[in-house]
Amino acid sequence: MTVLAQSREKPCILIIDDEPQIRHFLRISLKTEGYDLLEAENGETGLGLCARYLPELVILDLGLPDMDGSDVLAGLRQWSSAPVIILSVRDRELEKVKALDLGASDYVTKPFGVDELLARVRTQLRIHQQGNHSLAPETSAVFNNGELHIDLPMRKVTVNDEPVRLTPKEFAVLKVLLLASGKIVTQSQLLRDIWGPTHTKDTHYLRILIGRLRQKLRDDPTEQRYIQTEPGVGYRFLVG
Repeated sequence: MTVLAQSREKPCILIIDDEPQIRHFLRISLKTEGYDLLEAENGETGLGLCARYLPELVILDLGLPDMDGSDVLAGLRQWSSAPVIILSVRDRELEKVKALDLGASDYVTKPFGVDELLARVRTQLRIHQQGNHSLAPETSAVFNNGELHIDLPMRKVTVNDEPVRLTPKEFAVLKVLLLASGKIVTQSQLLRDIWGPTHTKDTHYLRILIGRLRQKLRDDPTEQRYIQTEPGVGYRFLVG
């Protein structure tokens, strides 16, 4: 029996998916990793379980029998900040952007690799746990892996102790990505926040800027150690 969040020792993950074989596969994979599991085959049951048990993470299918998964996501986001990973056969860019704009933390298309999914689960749980620890802004806005050092309050960036000169827009994009570490930030959000609401379709501006930013951070675009591209959707800052 699953216990309430306040007394749990292990993270609880809620799976909302109407395919029994998918739930079975996820159940085996996630339990092997030591997580507690809740399962729902439709949106209404999933919302009820989420309200009752307050899971640390939700894996949500969009094609549910009683309501669209995007409506479930919108309902959750009215009161819950738990990370939600969309797991869906819908692979169109528009669907991904819509889900992320509604508050999804990540988006994985079916068929999927279990190792990739488990890595994304670990990342989202780590980010959520860090957020619940209420880090001071000065702490959460600093990144240092021994090679790249970013101090947002001081507006200081160095690579191997050498100062990196960023333009105001380059720094602004880096700031947005760093503060959302591990999460996808959509192209439209970056363009709206940095260039303004009239530039949400000007993705070429963003591609050029990201290319310059990667070059200055010595981030090989083929390896993407720091800034990861989600093709057609957006970018995320990799924390580890």
